[in-house]
Amino acid sequence: MKSKKDMMRILRTTEEEIILDTTGKKNGRGAYLCFSKECFEKAVNNKGLERSLKMAIPTEVYEALKKELDTIEQK
Repeated sequence: MKSKKDMMRILRTTEEEIILDTTGKKNGRGAYLCFSKECFEKAVNNKGLERSLKMAIPTEVYEALKKELDTIEQK
């Protein structure tokens, strides 16, 4: 178990958008993942994000989230 500060939050907004919430303070249903590609890939493969956010997530959204994660890892 990690603290929320050590994790990123993926959020489903009221407009049914899936975004990366770097502040952890935006409104909506969220799921927390650690900042590693392994955690993200595991969540994609076992559909953990879809269960947590209670909606189907299109492949394009997963690709966009992966690009954002890559950008964060490079910093």
